[in-house]
Amino acid sequence: MMILEGILQNKTGFHIRPAQLFMEKAIEFKANVAVRNEDGMETDGKSILGLMTMGFEYGSKIIIETNGEDEEMAANALLDLVNSKFGEE
Repeated sequence: MMILEGILQNKTGFHIRPAQLFMEKAIEFKANVAVRNEDGMETDGKSILGLMTMGFEYGSKIIIETNGEDEEMAANALLDLVNSKFGEE
């Protein structure tokens, strides 16, 4: 199991485009991906609907937990996506 934390830095937060990009990246890996917020609410990182219901906004902490054979690669790739502001300014 690998757990990484990041802070959403894109101004619009976790709207449809970032959620879709996150889901698409997550499904590239065999590892299970769970996403939590600071309140402990958790969802499947491979579910766009689940990701959209998390309510992540600019400055929110996102906790990424991966478990499986490529968990380290998955966690790092997803955190890189968060840190890149999902390609937004």
